[in-house]
Amino acid sequence: MRIPLITKYLEEKNMEYQNALLEKQVQEVQNIYLTMRGWRHDYHNHLQAMKAYVKMGEYDRLEEYLGLLEQDLDHVNQLIETGNVNLDAILNSKISLAQKNGIAIDYQAKCPETLAVSDIDLCALIGNLLDNAVESCEKLTAEKPFIRLYIGVLKKQLYISVSNATNETVRKMDSEYISQKRGNHGHGLKRINLVVEKYGGYINRQNEPGVFVTEIMLPL
Repeated sequence: MRIPLITKYLEEKNMEYQNALLEKQVQEVQNIYLTMRGWRHDYHNHLQAMKAYVKMGEYDRLEEYLGLLEQDLDHVNQLIETGNVNLDAILNSKISLAQKNGIAIDYQAKCPETLAVSDIDLCALIGNLLDNAVESCEKLTAEKPFIRLYIGVLKKQLYISVSNATNETVRKMDSEYISQKRGNHGHGLKRINLVVEKYGGYINRQNEPGVFVTEIMLPL
């Protein structure tokens, strides 16, 4: 009788995890949609303003307006271009949503166009890393939430580093650490480990004062 109960429990937990992933994806799509809808609305307003300046002959003010608009575009449309289209998509989606939630993100990412790791595994890896980082930041009370992301080629391998603010203290970085994490965070950590193991990569986790760091090396 115990085996069916355990199986049912695992199925329920897996369903909860899948539902949580779906909810995150819906939020990300909604965020992109709202951003695009906002730009469409602003686009018409900007055109009307510029047409008015031209009609009145206010070319100096038109030039000033265009300068301000250019600055605004540079600030808002800071899209990540890593060199890998699939990585661009997941990073821009996750980072945009995190910034919307008030998390400061410092990022630098460059990546070869083709990799040994599949697109699905790469997106799962990066997505879970950032989801876990965001989850830790959302638990903060007094500290300012932040995430630092670096992706690049190091010693002919793909190097990934994610640091985030945390108020948790972690003593062990192995399977015991994962088992202490409940809910979706634990599932995410296991998924990360499976991807790294699948490609014969290396993973290192460090818990410094107020900061949790994950470093990953994957063959190119």
